[in-house]
Amino acid sequence: MNVMLILAIVLSIVVSYLLGSINSAIIVGKLIKHQDIRTLGSKNAGLTNTLRCFGKGCALLTLVGDLAKGIIAVFISKCICSLMDVSLAGDEQLQFIGYVAGIAAILGHVYPLYYGFRGGKGVLVGVSVFIVIDWRAFIIMIAIFAIVLALSKYVSLSSIISSALCPLVTFGIQLIRFPERPMWYVLLNTCMAAVMAIWVIWMHRSNIQRLRDGCENKFSFHKSQ
Repeated sequence: MNVMLILAIVLSIVVSYLLGSINSAIIVGKLIKHQDIRTLGSKNAGLTNTLRCFGKGCALLTLVGDLAKGIIAVFISKCICSLMDVSLAGDEQLQFIGYVAGIAAILGHVYPLYYGFRGGKGVLVGVSVFIVIDWRAFIIMIAIFAIVLALSKYVSLSSIISSALCPLVTFGIQLIRFPERPMWYVLLNTCMAAVMAIWVIWMHRSNIQRLRDGCENKFSFHKSQ
């Protein structure tokens, strides 16, 4: 790994973390409702809690904001690599840097620099980076999320299952679409996707316990205000 690639990775991590630290739920809540979402409902600065506490309009703004920052983080990171003329395994798109940016953006979302390191769980950001990394993986994971949600009515369970399957989806797509890539590179990207997935699942550990206890809240638009 050459010096320029290392520098590009470091810059990508810093930029993505700073972007990830911009929490849409907190901003929307304070600007529109003049309240801190972290003091209401589940106290999670994420989409579901925003929907339940502030309604559909604020939830939509939160959705757009969180998706945008993940997309922008990966896009900027790839631009950094292009400007610095670095590559890995002959891959011009440098998917690896997209996963690096995604992990850093999730870190920023969960532990935001601007908000006392108290943020959300990283689901939307984690999903959004795949729009740039590989839109096919994004579509598959959204479909899995939607199916589980329709069957179970649990947002947390849908997030956990779709995250758990993310590394398998990544591995399968890379094998099918890029058979010429060296296996170490496919496994590297798969491991990066696994890190993102494990992180998101870990952030849902309280939800997992409530699911086990049978006291997790089910999703319903009627709960929003």
